[in-house]
Amino acid sequence: MILADYLPVLLFIAVGIAVGGVPQVLGYVLGPNRPDKEKNSAYECGFEAFGDARMPFDVRYYLVAILFILFDLEIAFLFPWAVSLHEIAPTGFWAGMVFLGILAVGFIYEWKRGALNWE
Repeated sequence: MILADYLPVLLFIAVGIAVGGVPQVLGYVLGPNRPDKEKNSAYECGFEAFGDARMPFDVRYYLVAILFILFDLEIAFLFPWAVSLHEIAPTGFWAGMVFLGILAVGFIYEWKRGALNWE
């Protein structure tokens, strides 16, 4: 195995690091740095932070986020299927229907379990 074969890969990595790192370094070095009390104050929600940042969150927040990602990815599988629907045989159509059925059963299960209720 010749090491010269890896030169394009190493060059690609070096260019990627340079494109990502050089602008950040230039901005840090050349940019103005004049902090004051107003710039360093809390700005996201308009008031000073209170409490511990490590306070527990309700698990339903994570459950809804995971369900969103799950169903979002499942829907992403439907786009290629829908685009090629005229080219696939009835077997492909019914395979997609089985997929949608399983997706619907999972959705109904989560709905009945109360995972989508936000109180």
